[in-house]
Amino acid sequence: MSIKSYLKETREELKEVKFPTTTQTITFTTLVVVVSIIVAVVLGGADFGLKSLLAKILA
Repeated sequence: MSIKSYLKETREELKEVKFPTTTQTITFTTLVVVVSIIVAVVLGGADFGLKSLLAKILA
């Protein structure tokens, strides 16, 4: 496959791509941030709890 035909096919494929709307992008970005914060809080709490438990066991 030549570079010229590759670029032509790539351009044709990009015409078929349906990009997300601005609203969808904002919604999904917000969802990812919120879920990331929730996971961070849960894992941080588990880490703190296990660290405290281990400190009591070893003390």
